[in-house]
Amino acid sequence: MRVLLITGKGGVGKTTVSAATALLAADRGHRTLVMSTDPAHSLADAFAVELGDEPTDVVPGLLGQQIDAQRRLESHWGTVRDYLAELFDWGGAGGIAAEELVVFPGMDELFALAEVQDHVSSGKFDTIVVDCAPTAETLRLLSLPDVLGWYMQKLFPMERRVARVVRPVLSRVMSMPFPGDDVFQAGEGFYGRIEGVRRVLADPEVTSARLVMNLEKMVVAEARRTYTYLGLFGYAVDAAVVNRIIPDAVVDPYFKRWRELQSEHLATVEDAFSDLALLRLRLFDEEMVGVDKLRIVGEELYGDRDPTARLATNTPFRMFDSDDEVVLALRLPLAERGEVDVVRHHDEVYVTVGPYRRSLLLPDSLRRREVTGARLTEGELWIRFGVRRG
Repeated sequence: MRVLLITGKGGVGKTTVSAATALLAADRGHRTLVMSTDPAHSLADAFAVELGDEPTDVVPGLLGQQIDAQRRLESHWGTVRDYLAELFDWGGAGGIAAEELVVFPGMDELFALAEVQDHVSSGKFDTIVVDCAPTAETLRLLSLPDVLGWYMQKLFPMERRVARVVRPVLSRVMSMPFPGDDVFQAGEGFYGRIEGVRRVLADPEVTSARLVMNLEKMVVAEARRTYTYLGLFGYAVDAAVVNRIIPDAVVDPYFKRWRELQSEHLATVEDAFSDLALLRLRLFDEEMVGVDKLRIVGEELYGDRDPTARLATNTPFRMFDSDDEVVLALRLPLAERGEVDVVRHHDEVYVTVGPYRRSLLLPDSLRRREVTGARLTEGELWIRFGVRRG
C-alpha cells in the first residue's frame, strides 16, 4: 500500500503532477485512487472529466475523487457542533455568529484528510495519490493531528471527569448547557479517525510526500522550508519535482535571461534536495490537459521508475546509544541553527522550527534521563539524554 502526498506552492503544477502520477500508476497495473483535498478543486479539469464527492472512474484501474469537505464535517462533527452552537447561543452569540464559532479553522480539510484512512482500510486500492492544498494549508493540516493528540491525551480526559461531576449539580441551579456523554464520545471518535490518519501518513513505508516547484527564487525557498517542516512532524519526503524547465530547443533571445535564472535555481535545488529523487518536467508548448496529454507528462516525469515506489529512503525519527547517553534524532533537512529551539517539560520535549512546534512524548526509556544538549548535524536534530535520574 502506498500513499503519495503531492504538494507545492500554488500555481506550480501540483495537480497536473498528481493526475499524471496516478494515471501512470494505473497504467502500470496498480489499483489507484487520486483524490483532491484542496478546497479549490481542479483535478476534474486536469482529466477533463466530471468528478464528484465519491470515487469516480477515470480510466480502467483509476478512480478520481474531489472531496466535499463541508459534507464530511457535517457528518462527523454534527453532535459536537450542535452542543457548541447551543452553548454559544446561551452565551449570547446566536445565529450566524454561533455557526461560525463552532467550526475551527482547518477542520473541514482535516475531515477530508481522514478520508485517506478510510480508503486505506478498505483495501480497495494499491495506491492513493493525494492532490494537496498549497503548502501553507497543507502544513497546517498535517500539523493538526499532533496538536489534537496533545489535547486529547492531556486535557480531554480531565474535562470529561469534571463534566460528569459538576453536570448533575449545576444543571439544577443554572441554565448553562453542559456536554453529555454523546458529545465526548463524538470527540473521541473524531480523534480516533485523525489518529488513524496520523499513523498512516507518518509511516515512511506507506506514505511519501513529493514537493513540486518551479525554478523561481520564492518557489524554491518555500519548497526548502516545506521540506524542513515536514521533517519536524515526521513525514517522509522522497522526491522533488522541478516543473516547467525551459527546453534546450528554445533559443529565442527573449528567454535567454530566464534560462540563466533557471540554471542558477536548478543548482540550488540539486544541492538542497540531493538526498531525494529529483524529477524534471520541461515547459510544454501546450496545455497538458486530458488523459492523453497526462500520459505524456507521466512518462516524461518518471521514465522507467515505478511512480508508486519509495524513491528515496530516509528515516524521519530514530534513537541510538552514544557512549553513556541516548540520542533522539529528528530529521530536519535544511534547518538552520537560529530557527530551532528545544525545551524539555516533564515527559515531553517541545521542538520549534520557525512558526511550527511539535510536542514529542518521551518513551519510558528516556523519561528518567536528563537532556544534556541538542544540536543540528547533517540534516538531523540530535537531542542527547544523559545518565538516568534516581
